[in-house]
Order: sequence, then structure tokens, then C-alpha cells
Amino acid sequence: MAANALVDLGWSEFFSSQVEPAELLVTPPARISDVHRDRIQAMSEDGDMVLELPPGMKVSQLAVGDWVLVDPVEMHIAKLLERHTVLRRRSEAAGMKPQLIAANVDALMIVSSCNDDFNLARLERYLALAISSGTAPVLVLTKADMVEDASGYLERAEPLSSFAPILTINARDPQSLEQLSPWIKPGRTVALVGSSGVGKSTILNGLTGGEVATQGIREDDSKGRHTTTARSLRRAISGGWVIDTPGMRALAMSENDEGIEVLFADVIALTGQCKFSDCRHETEPGCAIRAAIKKGELDADRFQRWVKLSEENEASAEALAGGGVRKGRRR
Repeated sequence: MAANALVDLGWSEFFSSQVEPAELLVTPPARISDVHRDRIQAMSEDGDMVLELPPGMKVSQLAVGDWVLVDPVEMHIAKLLERHTVLRRRSEAAGMKPQLIAANVDALMIVSSCNDDFNLARLERYLALAISSGTAPVLVLTKADMVEDASGYLERAEPLSSFAPILTINARDPQSLEQLSPWIKPGRTVALVGSSGVGKSTILNGLTGGEVATQGIREDDSKGRHTTTARSLRRAISGGWVIDTPGMRALAMSENDEGIEVLFADVIALTGQCKFSDCRHETEPGCAIRAAIKKGELDADRFQRWVKLSEENEASAEALAGGGVRKGRRR
């Protein structure tokens, strides 16, 4: 690799400040590019490598995009550095425990398609994840070339535009993919998230010049087949790094308080105007929420989405704290 390989990989003052110069000489840094059940792959100034885990460390503790210090003799991880940003979700496969998605991501490209996969509630979940993690979100609507008019999907996403730019693209057209270039720069990392079949692998191929396998969607319900089965960090042709992730149709909320509060700040502000502090926004007199819905100032479906996300996030927090899962309260 070139002399500036570490900076090119995403190394910054945030990471170097965690390590003493003498420590770097003995245990040089590397960035994790692939996490498999039986091995960890990483990239460094000296090239690609396969790393062993030290005693007591589990694969589940590591994420693609992590920076680690490496023992070059034993070829094992000597130290995991603090993450600048981290994306995680709750997974049924992991017993609903938090599962790492990716680390040290600068921008999260939330991919949906202009078909029946388009779902505002799912987009809001990904936005809450991005905001809570400190990662810049970008909404990418694919397959715009496969519908007569993509403007309807764009209009439905417009209410979310204050939180993220919205792009409509044809993932197979290099010129259309150029719209993503402001976020894909040397030393920067983006992650692609979304359901199976929305075009994440096609975007990855276009950005990296790779040949990741792609599959079509079921025409009856617009649902895709899983193609990507593991997360990976790949270099973009124009510089920068792209993390592809397996399709996630369900994204359970976990520790996303900040994201939910930002996304639904207007709804939360209204709850503070209710006559009673314990208002459940059902039949109580003086309910500001019901009044706003009646006047057309608040979308009823959006309010219900806030209720669902808030209760789910609260239940997750209680479960993580050891209090068990119970039904959340409407605030």
C-alpha cells in the first residue's frame, strides 16, 4: 500500500489519539474488512491479513470497519480501538440482543426501491438508527428507471427530507450513481442498508467495479432474495470505502432514543401541551395530539409509528437493563 495507506483506510486523529507512538511500532493498526464465523480479515499498510482472536474475545464483539492493533508475530488482535460511530440493531437470531452492523461509518445510505418495498415506517427506523449513531443518513431510492414516474415515491419520502437528502437513481447507470459521489471520498466510509432486492449489491458493484452476485425480486410482492450474507468493506473506484450489509426487512429498535426524539420532535412537543401529563392520547379531555390530528396538523399514521417505535425502544432498554420486557407507555 502507499505511504498514506492508513489515512486512505480512514485512519484519523480520533484513532491515533488512543495509541502511544511506541505502541504503534510494536502493534501496528489494521482495519477489519470482513467478519466471518471462523475468521477475521483486515487491511493494513502491509496488505490484507487474516487475524486470530485473543483469549476472551468473541467474533460478535467485532464489526466491519473496526480499527484494531495487531500483534504481527502471533497475527492476533492485541487491542480494539474505540469507535467513532457504531451501528447496531436487535436481532432475533441473537436472542434479540444488540448485534453490531458496522463501525466507523461516516454516512449511512438507506436504500429502498420504487416498488412495493417502499415503506415509510422502515425508512424512519433506519433514520433513527443513523441519527442515534451520529452517522449522516442519505435516502437512496433505486429502480427509478423501472417505473413510469418515480415522483410519487419521492413525494412520499419528502416529509423525511429535513433529516436526509433524498436521491432517486438507476443503480445500473454509472452516470446516475455519480449522485452518490459527494459521500464517497478518500478516507471516508459509507454503509449500504435496506431490504433484500432493493439494489444494494448492484450499487456496490457500480461503486467498486466488483462482481458481487445479484438476484431478482419476487414479482408478486417485490421482496428480494438474500444475496449478501456477510458484511464486507470494499474500496470504491473513486476512493473511499463501502460496507455492504445483508438485507434487513426488520430493524428492531435498541438504544435509539436520540434518533426517535429528533425524528418525532414535533409529536413529542405536542404531548407536552396535553391537559394531563399522563395523557394516553385516547379519550382524555384536552389532548393536544387528538386535536392536532383532527385539524389535519398531524398525520395519524405518523403518530402511531412514533408510539410503536417509542414503546419498542423503551422495552428494549428495560430488557438490556435486566428489567425484562414489558409493554411501553405512550408519553
